[in-house]
Amino acid sequence: MSVGTGTSTAHAIGGAMPAPRQGAAAMAHDSWVVAKRNLRRMTRIPEIVIFGLMQPVMFVLLFSYVMGGAIRIPGASSSSHTYIQFLMAGIFAQTVTFAVAGASAGIAEDMTKGLVDRFRSLPMARSAVLAGRTLADLCQTAFTLVVLALVALLVGWRIHDGVPKALGAFGLLLLLGYAFSWIGALIGLSVRSPEAATSAGLIWLFPLTFVSNAFVPVSSMPGWLQAVAYWNPFSATVQACRELFGNQVGPADSAWPMQHAVLVSVLWSVVITAVFSWLSVRKYRSAAG
Repeated sequence: MSVGTGTSTAHAIGGAMPAPRQGAAAMAHDSWVVAKRNLRRMTRIPEIVIFGLMQPVMFVLLFSYVMGGAIRIPGASSSSHTYIQFLMAGIFAQTVTFAVAGASAGIAEDMTKGLVDRFRSLPMARSAVLAGRTLADLCQTAFTLVVLALVALLVGWRIHDGVPKALGAFGLLLLLGYAFSWIGALIGLSVRSPEAATSAGLIWLFPLTFVSNAFVPVSSMPGWLQAVAYWNPFSATVQACRELFGNQVGPADSAWPMQHAVLVSVLWSVVITAVFSWLSVRKYRSAAG
């Protein structure tokens, strides 16, 4: 073991970078090692998890008790209980996408601390650093969803179409969150500080989440904006979750993406993951080169 360590150090000092490990098995192993490193960091700094939970819980409580009775869904009663059924899919989706800011800041912090240079001295798969980080973020997101679902049940939200479909809805949410974590990875690699990464990771999410069907029906928006909302990947996942949870309130939208929401949600998540994982790994390699 000491020989291997010395060899790696010698390579680093001499300026020669060891050849990365090849193959899917090696990449999966290295990614899991990096993921465990990030998960241990989260347990050692519980504030990361606690503050990550506070925002979505506050959204649930504020929308349920403050604005729930004032927002009317066409074709449904104006009670806060009805609105919470409509709302929760949007809150779940917002929670998994807002995790992008944390992913961006975490990667930017690793870059500023020279973690890239340390990983360069190891014979590991080059994409494992980012894949491990996004996997750790996925685990944290899954934990947040569990806690948020329990809070939602306490304020009156219910699943109406059985547990298997509900698990499918949570699967779609995690798939969307994983896809967006790669956007966060690219942002974190592209800025110079964790503070800039946090701002850059959040600013574009507000129009994405609010120009959607998450909090109000799309039919309440101006006509030109409705088309944007219907083809928003966020809207597709929200609508798919409402269908799988059995939380459809009022008449369903007739737009094609809303009529095929599960399919559109999966396609959007797969495309976003494919594009931004490629861009992120390419950016990481150029930063480490």
